[in-house]
Amino acid sequence: MPRSLKQAVACLIALASLAVTLAAAEGLRIVPLVRDDQVLVTFELADGFTEEVRDAVRSGLKTTFTYIVDLRLEVPAWVDRTIETAVITNSVEYDNLTRLHSVVRVLDGRVESTSLTENEATVRKLMTSFERLPLFRTSRLVPNREYYVRISASARPSNGAFLWPWGSGTSGQAKFTFLR
Repeated sequence: MPRSLKQAVACLIALASLAVTLAAAEGLRIVPLVRDDQVLVTFELADGFTEEVRDAVRSGLKTTFTYIVDLRLEVPAWVDRTIETAVITNSVEYDNLTRLHSVVRVLDGRVESTSLTENEATVRKLMTSFERLPLFRTSRLVPNREYYVRISASARPSNGAFLWPWGSGTSGQAKFTFLR
């Protein structure tokens, strides 16, 4: 294969992977905030509640979104270190007889909240939006260092491109500097 053709193919592959990365970053918005010895994380999965998800929920099929939230330390010229991990699982089941959605939020294996609602907009918000969750303590952080929160989101059931064009999940990250 000629060298110019190899370069062109490599360039196309790089552009395609950049496009997928940028699209994934747009789908998951993350804002970390340090307050009162805690890292509070606000995030939203903008494209998660698609028409396919709505159809699955309306059919009565239990639908679960799982968010893996990593607090990571950026390490120059080395593999970044994971400080802590939190797992958030949101499940929704629709009862066709009562016409109510049952939404359950589990944080690290503990049930944090349960909700019953008939409003689909409320279900969407409960499944995809999180406001200032106190997920991590700052006692393990070193002052004046740069950290980031990385979130990987996936869904069940999944059949390839059920939720997102990148398969059954998406991810994003946001940096912050811990100042003491």
